Amino acid sequence: MKKPQGRGGAKKGGAAGEDDHDIWQYTAATIEPLKRAKGRFHPASDAVKSGLPKPKPATAAERAVVKPRVASAHPDVPAVKPPRATAPDLALFDRNSVRKIRGGRLEIDARVDLHGMRQDEAHAELRRFLMSCQSRGLRYVLIITGKGKATGAQASHIGEGDRERGVLKRNVPRWLEEPDLRAVVVSFATAAAQHGGEGAIYVHLRSKSRV
Repeated sequence: MKKPQGRGGAKKGGAAGEDDHDIWQYTAATIEPLKRAKGRFHPASDAVKSGLPKPKPATAAERAVVKPRVASAHPDVPAVKPPRATAPDLALFDRNSVRKIRGGRLEIDARVDLHGMRQDEAHAELRRFLMSCQSRGLRYVLIITGKGKATGAQASHIGEGDRERGVLKRNVPRWLEEPDLRAVVVSFATAAAQHGGEGAIYVHLRSKSRV
């Protein structure tokens, strides 16, 4: 590099030239090369230069790892659960429909006789019968339970079948109020005398499209 000359055209080797030379030597001796910024790492270049292995891309299994759920900001507030579907309540049997059935103006679509069945058999048959009738689109059906009553001398000769009919007369209304059957039954009522009276029950079935 060409050294600058001093003012007034001082010659090389003069006092001014010697001062410039000393300044240049001091500057050259104190210059330090620029350092690489700390913390910066280039996988494609620095890893090769330093002898480190190149970073591998994440595998599909690693990317599919489910992150843990973050705790709620309000732990004291319970989570809201969706309401559970419940069977509809039974309604009162329509009086006009009862009068029409008793007068023969409204036909009974089907009937089932539970006589001679034990409780478990009668319960299963009742469920099968009602669900089958609903799936066929029937509306009004008759369930015969039997009265199960005996008075005076007849009481001592009551048989096993009669006792079962007495139990069915009490239990069938309770079975009709069970949640799974409430989804099928709209209402029920004691039948007219010509259809069995207190030993039979009219049942109004729910429309299949409304279940």
